[in-house]
Amino acid sequence: MITLTQLGLFSAASLLLIFTPGPDIIYVMTRGMAQGRKAALAAAAGFGLGNLAHTFFAVVGLSALLASSATAFTLVKIAGAIYLVYIGIKMMRSASPVSPEGEVAALELGTIFRQSVIANVLNPKVAVFFLAFFPQFIETGRGHVTVQMLGLGITFVVLTWFGFGLVGYGSGAIGGWLQSKPAVGGRIGRFAGGILILLGLRLAWPDRL
Repeated sequence: MITLTQLGLFSAASLLLIFTPGPDIIYVMTRGMAQGRKAALAAAAGFGLGNLAHTFFAVVGLSALLASSATAFTLVKIAGAIYLVYIGIKMMRSASPVSPEGEVAALELGTIFRQSVIANVLNPKVAVFFLAFFPQFIETGRGHVTVQMLGLGITFVVLTWFGFGLVGYGSGAIGGWLQSKPAVGGRIGRFAGGILILLGLRLAWPDRL
């Protein structure tokens, strides 16, 4: 059973990461600025559905691993924590201003949706991130782990649809705001990197963080 504290921490961390400027959310924004809200929302829906696939892969893989060996699951959690610290440091060191400018060829809504789904599902970095991120919020002493992961996975997909949809709906205004404040994207990236580092350290010292 997922606790409110567990869900709250997961949701807060997820929303911060979802809104961190990256290729997916920048694509949603630029598509909206080039073709309008419907195109941006189609891209947002595609990326959200892609995350649903990654959720399924993570749940199946991690559940099977825990069923075969609790020690192996713990090792995966530790490896995931190290990976989160690593990418957190990279985000803090490489955070740069966001520029959503550029020419974007017009596409049909169905094409935008399919391309977004495929781009997300076939991105190995997303798969690795899910395998590293989800176990940090799993508490093996609080019921069936598969149910916890499914609950967190569905929550992440809903938050992605909400976050990307919000960006898509207000893509023109958001894009213009980012262009007028180019350093904002870098600050968000550094803040999100710090959160990832804290998540990794939280596993190493669970009684202190």
